[in-house]
Amino acid sequence: MSAVLQTISQAVHSVPAGFPAAANESSHEQVSLDSYLVSNPASTVLFRVRGESMTGAGIYDGDLLVVDRSIEPVHGQVVVATINNDMTVKRLYKRAGEVKLQAANPQFQDITFVESDEMSVWGVVTFSLRRWN
Repeated sequence: MSAVLQTISQAVHSVPAGFPAAANESSHEQVSLDSYLVSNPASTVLFRVRGESMTGAGIYDGDLLVVDRSIEPVHGQVVVATINNDMTVKRLYKRAGEVKLQAANPQFQDITFVESDEMSVWGVVTFSLRRWN
């Protein structure tokens, strides 16, 4: 990741998403976005999302995914996978000998495999970043 992210101020207190609370502007600490977003820099890659198949998981077209290749993928995780040399982002389903890639949007079908298909999990999605403005 870029050294541009270095550190920024983070409020020590949380901000309620319900009823407003009194603000305390003097309590801030420094946080490194690099260390917050990336636990293993040598195995972390950023991908830009293209498409709408994962909106139910909060991943939208244009989002930036932080993907860690050093994490062993398990059932239920959102992963970047290759299928016959094509990449996709889906939720990994791995139960009772069945493996498939699940979309998180009912308008898209899950991806199942036949013997001739080559599928591998490329990495595990650890963050999805979206620009609001």
